[in-house]
Amino acid sequence: MSFVEYGDTIKDGDTAIVFLGHESMFPVKVQHGTVTQTKYGVIRHSTDLIGKKYGSKVTCSKGGWVFILHPTPELWTMNLPHRTQILYSTDISIITMMLELKPGSIVCESGTGSGSLSHALIRTVAPTGHLYTVEFHQQRAEKAREEFREHGVEHLVTVTNQDVCKNGFGVSSIADAVFLDIPSPWEAIGHAKSALKTEGGRICSFSPCIEQVQRTCLAMEEYGFTEINTLEILLRVYNVKTVSLQIPDLGKAAEDNSSIGFDSSNPSKQGSPCANLQQGTVQFKSGVPLREMVGHTGYLTFATKS
Repeated sequence: MSFVEYGDTIKDGDTAIVFLGHESMFPVKVQHGTVTQTKYGVIRHSTDLIGKKYGSKVTCSKGGWVFILHPTPELWTMNLPHRTQILYSTDISIITMMLELKPGSIVCESGTGSGSLSHALIRTVAPTGHLYTVEFHQQRAEKAREEFREHGVEHLVTVTNQDVCKNGFGVSSIADAVFLDIPSPWEAIGHAKSALKTEGGRICSFSPCIEQVQRTCLAMEEYGFTEINTLEILLRVYNVKTVSLQIPDLGKAAEDNSSIGFDSSNPSKQGSPCANLQQGTVQFKSGVPLREMVGHTGYLTFATKS
């Protein structure tokens, strides 16, 4: 099993996603002789999982059923154990695009944190690229190495435990892109410039506060970066629902004109195919935003090494 290469069948030692519903799923490490408890009953790894195909519908001991999914960076982001605050797919997608990443790219990242972005970067640069990720906290760095090994991507990533603001990324003039998610990114801009290739490399800094963005932009200008711009990505979900509106009374002149292409007594002859007159109202499908939405996560500042 690998997060960057699809495997057809579930094997002993794999990490799989137990899918109970869109709002309920969790990861499990498949092992002989192990059982996993769910609200639908027990899943026995030896008989219910190992040897079955990914995507299979598995019946639990109480008669309920779940799906067993192959792990992807997106599913891992939704289910990983949180060691730090993480980046989600909304920000990850724009980061991947704006850094112009592709298979074969060399990327430097700090800090590793819970590894949400790291898995997405590894999947993007595979099979010939490489990720150099730096984590200040020793235990988090060791846990990240363990996860990358279990997920079959250790050959695509190098984890370093050090302070990027003091010691840099450990590489020089090879990176196509650098990503910073640290409290004081302006202190690491010089090291990021050293890690980037001679010209044209891209850098991204994620910061939750605008004061951090201001200091980072000043540091980028000082080190000669160009095309500096900051984005904020807000996810707004819409529900499609039927909306009823009253037909406005526009007077006699409007009634005369409406008789040409709009017959209120015969809905089948209406000019608008989505209209449905019932007691002076018209019904149509509309997208309505939720009353609450995910607010500010952070600012993404991008720049290019000139």
